[in-house]
Amino acid sequence: MASSVTGPVPLPDSRYDLSSYWGRVKHCAEISDPTMLLNTSSDIKRAKLMIWEYRNGVRPEMTPELWRAKKVLDSAVHPDTGDTVMLPFRMSSCVLSNLVVTAGMLTPNLGTAGTLFWQIANQSLNVAINTANANKSHPMTTKQIITNYGLAVSASCSVALGLNSLVPKLKSLQPNTRMIMGRLVPFAAVVSAGIVNVFLMRSEEIKKGISVFDNEGKEVGTSKTAALYAVGETAASRVINATPVMVIPPLVLASLQKTRFLKGKSKAVEILTNIGLIFSTSLVALPFALAVFPQRRTMAVSKLEPEFHNLKSANGVPVETLQFNRGI
Repeated sequence: MASSVTGPVPLPDSRYDLSSYWGRVKHCAEISDPTMLLNTSSDIKRAKLMIWEYRNGVRPEMTPELWRAKKVLDSAVHPDTGDTVMLPFRMSSCVLSNLVVTAGMLTPNLGTAGTLFWQIANQSLNVAINTANANKSHPMTTKQIITNYGLAVSASCSVALGLNSLVPKLKSLQPNTRMIMGRLVPFAAVVSAGIVNVFLMRSEEIKKGISVFDNEGKEVGTSKTAALYAVGETAASRVINATPVMVIPPLVLASLQKTRFLKGKSKAVEILTNIGLIFSTSLVALPFALAVFPQRRTMAVSKLEPEFHNLKSANGVPVETLQFNRGI
C-alpha cells in the first residue's frame, strides 16, 4: 500500500470516506480492480516515487495523477514492508486467482478424488494469500507454514468428505432439499477451513502481538489485543467474502438446470455457465464483502494493554487512538 512510503507529510488514506461503509466499498473496488494487474514493475516504481514526492513536500497537493499512483500501490504493495506482493496473491488478482478453484469446488457431482483435489488447491491458494498479505510483525517460519497448511487442508477435506457422505443419508428430506444441501457442502468446507487457516497461519501474531502506530505513523509497541482483533476480524471477513461467491452461483445453477437454458445442454455449457456466475458474483460482491472491516484499523488506547493508556505525542497531547494493519 501507499502508506508504506515514508515521509513527514501525512498521506490521505483514500479519496473516499473510510469511516463509512459505502466509502470503504468504493475504496475496495479500487484496490481489487483486476485492471491493476496490467501495471508493470516500472509503473509501481514510478508510483512510489510520486507518493514519496508528496510525502516529502515536493508535490504540494493530491492530484488525479497522485490518486492514480496511490491506487497502483494500494493494489500491489504490502503496507508493512513496502515490498511488491507476488502478482497472483495481490488483492487486484483476487477474483481471477480464485475463479478456477472456486469453479472446481462448485462443480456438481465431483466425487471423492475431485473433492480432495479442489479443496487442497483452494487451501494452497489461501495459504499463499495469507502469507503474502499478513501483518509482518512476526513472520512465520517455513516449518510453521507447512504444519499449519497441513492442518488447514485436513480440516477442509474432512468437512467436505464428511458432509458429502452425510447429505445422501438424510432420507427424511425432500430430494430437492438434499440436492441444494449437497451443492452447499463446498461452502461449509471453505468457511470452516478458512477460519482454521487464518488462526493457524497468524498464530504468532496472537502469541507475540502486532505493531501498533500513532496517528503520525510512528511505531509505539506491540499489542496482543490488537492482534486478536486483527486475526478475528480477518477470519470473520473470510466467511463474509466466501458467502456470496460460494452460495449464490450453485443455487442459481441448480435453478437453471431445471429450465430450458441448461436442461439437456452439454457439460461444457454447464461449466461455462458456472464460471460466468462465479466471475460476475465475485466482481460485484467482493468490494461489499471486503469493506465490512477496515484494513487499517484505528482503536482507542483504552481497549488495548495498560502500557498504551498514558502515551503522549511529541507536543505532550495524550494519545487517544492507535492504528494497526489488520491484514487480509
